[in-house]
Amino acid sequence: MEEIIQLRKQSNAMLMENWLTNTVFSFNWWLLLLSSISLFILWLIILDKKRIIEITAFGLLVGTTGFILDTFGISFVLWSYPDRILPVISSIVEFHHVHLPIIYMLIYQRFNNWKSYFVALIIMSIAFSFVLEPITLWLGIYEIYHWKFIYSFPIYILIGCIIKWLMQKVKQIETNENNALN
Repeated sequence: MEEIIQLRKQSNAMLMENWLTNTVFSFNWWLLLLSSISLFILWLIILDKKRIIEITAFGLLVGTTGFILDTFGISFVLWSYPDRILPVISSIVEFHHVHLPIIYMLIYQRFNNWKSYFVALIIMSIAFSFVLEPITLWLGIYEIYHWKFIYSFPIYILIGCIIKWLMQKVKQIETNENNALN
């Protein structure tokens, strides 16, 4: 175990050195920072304030799911993120706790019935898998080793479907409990 800890220390030192010399204040760093801030502000403006807890809970579940899946992908060396705003987290926080959840939340807020929601998820999955992922690869923000863009496509759809279904079940339980109390 001691050898593993030493290797982690070396790896962290190398990552920090790379971040300080190649990433911080680079074009990609500014792109990630400004897109995260802009998207967050846009979300605050568009957010349905009457459903803020529900929509935010949905987004937190999306972000957590994305973060967990990303941790597996990085751990199994399927992909990595050479450029990120913060060097201390192996996953790219900007995508999994800002970009991805906000886009999902906007779709969840806008499309209430399953059919329109599913169509929107498919369009988003196409955009993320075949447009945004290749762009981030081209920019050097994202690197893939044992992964193909097509693998991401159904995962984006599944995340949205599972979490929407889960939210509906939680809302149903809440409604049943409130009705039972009255």
